[in-house]
Amino acid sequence: MTHFFYMRSVISSTLLLTILLAIGLVFFLRAASKDRTTIVDIHSSLPPIDVLNGITSWLQNRGWKNDGGDADRQVLRFHGNVSSSYFMTILLTFIGGLGAGCLGLVLRQLYPVLDWWPLLLIVLGGPMAGFVYRRRSAREEFLEIRLVSFDDNQGSILRVRAHRDELISMELELSKSLDLVSDGSLLSSPI
Repeated sequence: MTHFFYMRSVISSTLLLTILLAIGLVFFLRAASKDRTTIVDIHSSLPPIDVLNGITSWLQNRGWKNDGGDADRQVLRFHGNVSSSYFMTILLTFIGGLGAGCLGLVLRQLYPVLDWWPLLLIVLGGPMAGFVYRRRSAREEFLEIRLVSFDDNQGSILRVRAHRDELISMELELSKSLDLVSDGSLLSSPI
């Protein structure tokens, strides 16, 4: 009799851990598709027209479309469609299926009457995790460049508002050709 209660408590604690893992997967899905728009000031020793032309051509080569801008505020706007990562979709589908399978096994141990039906959660959990990620992460992104100041001695100062990954790519790929320098926080941040 005590063996029965011992097994029941082990299975109950395993069910609790499995549910906590499912909650972790939900938060991972939310974080993977979270909007990470950031604002960064970029300095260049070049004149603003050269920097803006260089950034504009770089953005257009990456698929961004020019939305025009506001001459009074000295702002250029771009938009582009961001697709979800195929690798991340496959990974989350696999993790979701694995987690749903674990939940199905625990439910089967708790309720043997259900037979092997709880394992059908694999068919639901895996594709659902991939679908949720693909739907939430594919969206339209916006990029805004504003000329903050220009001085013959200090060069141009631009304020760029965009997705964090795009700002990192801009800093890595254009820093030498356009003499772009930021405070370095994008490349040093662990997030």
